[in-house]
Amino acid sequence: MSEAGGRDGVDEVPNEFGDTAAESDADTPDEGLLSQLAVIEDQPLGDRAAAFAHLHDALRQQLEA
Repeated sequence: MSEAGGRDGVDEVPNEFGDTAAESDADTPDEGLLSQLAVIEDQPLGDRAAAFAHLHDALRQQLEA
């Protein structure tokens, strides 16, 4: 490890969100949300609005649980 704490002797550089590669692995909950958003954004406008509303309701349910 390097003195800066990188893996395999390589310093980890934060991405635009301040996360390092170790913190932004595909297993994070944010990756699931980002992939859902990408799928929604590829849909036609009418379907996109309904999908965003559904996602909003699902996220609100998780927060209230």
